[in-house]
Amino acid sequence: MKVMKSAEDYLENILILQRKNGRVRSIDIVHSMDFSKPSISIAMKNLKELNLINMDKDGIITLTPAGEEIALEVYNRHCTIKNFFVKIGVPENIAEEDACKIEHDISKESIAALKNFIDQMGN
Repeated sequence: MKVMKSAEDYLENILILQRKNGRVRSIDIVHSMDFSKPSISIAMKNLKELNLINMDKDGIITLTPAGEEIALEVYNRHCTIKNFFVKIGVPENIAEEDACKIEHDISKESIAALKNFIDQMGN
């Protein structure tokens, strides 16, 4: 399933927050992404309609299998790109920012080549 870049960002953020905190609420996303509550509320409604997240009666957000698949793919692309940039000498904060910009548009072939190159360099 192809989703918009913003949806990929939300799903990736939910995945990261779940790993960090164990559970995620809309307010956690507000704080981590520095967006307004109404913006997050609309985004979560849209992700729920796309069956990419679930939200229980207490407001706990979880990824559906489809949402988790997308989130993991984006997160793995992000980590690969950031790791590559750091290995070639880009400061970590800049590598992080640049990875965020590139992670949505890079092809599967380029990511595979980057992973292969990094593996050959030795992690």
